[in-house]
Amino acid sequence: MNDIETALNKDYNIDLRLHTKKELKNNDVYFIEYLNKNLQINIDKTLREFNYIGKEYEGDLVYFYLEIENIREVQTIEIENKILTNYFSEQKNLIKAKVGKKNKSVLLETSNTKGLLKF
Repeated sequence: MNDIETALNKDYNIDLRLHTKKELKNNDVYFIEYLNKNLQINIDKTLREFNYIGKEYEGDLVYFYLEIENIREVQTIEIENKILTNYFSEQKNLIKAKVGKKNKSVLLETSNTKGLLKF
């Protein structure tokens, strides 16, 4: 959690103070902007916008929940994820996707920010 807080504080010149009594009340605005800037999702080679559902803190991790609506069928999901890679060279981002009853995942790193899931 400290990593995402550090990145957003630097990028937006704010003081989030995540998971404290002084946490910014409108922090989702910053999360949404940051995710839109650093995460791209292509469904069957078409760039798609995602809806930010929310976040969850667990220990030092932050889970983001995103949804892409109005998709009938999915063959492939291509992901480019640059979240935290500008600040942390050892960053790893686990991407999990659920399409119907199928679950797939891919682990992305600073040296390889793109992944492909086939359904």
